[in-house]
Amino acid sequence: MKLKCPNLSHDLSGPVAFIPHPIVRKGYYSRKSDSRRLQRFLCKTCGIRFSRSTFSNRYYQKVRRINEPLRRLFVSGVSQNRAARILRVSPNTIARRFLFLAEEAKRSQKNFIAAIPKRTISSLQFDDLETSIHTKCKPVSVCLAVESKTRKILGFQVNQMPAKGRLALVARKKYGPRRDERSRGWNLLLKGMGLLATEEVHITSDENPHYPKWVKRHLPSARHTRIPGGRGAITGQGELRDKRFDPMFALNHTCAMLRANVNRLFRKTWCTSKKVERLWDHIALYVDYHNRELTLSGPIFGGSCIRTRQFEEHPIQSHRTNSGSVRASH
Repeated sequence: MKLKCPNLSHDLSGPVAFIPHPIVRKGYYSRKSDSRRLQRFLCKTCGIRFSRSTFSNRYYQKVRRINEPLRRLFVSGVSQNRAARILRVSPNTIARRFLFLAEEAKRSQKNFIAAIPKRTISSLQFDDLETSIHTKCKPVSVCLAVESKTRKILGFQVNQMPAKGRLALVARKKYGPRRDERSRGWNLLLKGMGLLATEEVHITSDENPHYPKWVKRHLPSARHTRIPGGRGAITGQGELRDKRFDPMFALNHTCAMLRANVNRLFRKTWCTSKKVERLWDHIALYVDYHNRELTLSGPIFGGSCIRTRQFEEHPIQSHRTNSGSVRASH
């Protein structure tokens, strides 16, 4: 990567503007946050010292060594407070790093989907997983689309829905009427699948009466198979069916793994989401980990199984004024 000075306000009118090699090496420094020894550089034009980490999105992070362990804890059923105890850092640090890791996971998943060749998915399954925000009187629906053979999660949407059953009257009395936004999620999810799936893709879902409308709108030539719902397994998660052969095993198994590895999706838990955005972030963390490390890659997804992966530091645009300074040791 060709280095550029982070100072965006160079005076290009002076005699130093024509220096042939303005960036030179200028010693090393040891970074305390992860004990790495990094090369320092000097800009001859303005005299600024900087390093490659100056352009990183992890610039200013003090405890970088917890990023990868924390990522694995978040997708292994560990809460934020327990992660703070395990890693011996402040809960506030964990809360801030959760948002940072979620943004990295979203960016990674976006690149993963962009790398899939268009019109190559020939079989997929989709359905809803129900959970709640703050209380069971405020349910939300997580709509998932899964590739049938490799169990790769191709997309998801989180949308609010009204309470059902015995809680419906209690929810309306306590919190008022609640809009049903599930149709918006189905619309966005299947719209994205229209770019990846072949024209005659085989879609499998349950017998939800709303699904055929959205499948026909975005995938008019698709072969849509609707499977009657079955009784949940006696042992394990409710998503797994008590059948010898489950036609929707890829999706049901993936939903069961979500409930087993994301602590706020446990059926009996006191770790609840207070905002839909945080639930979205946590699911995004698991989806990226699931696609990159827990599932095998078929020919469409690269043809190999990726078991370990270190996230690279993504460059960000630096901002500098004439009165500011850029520090290298972060």
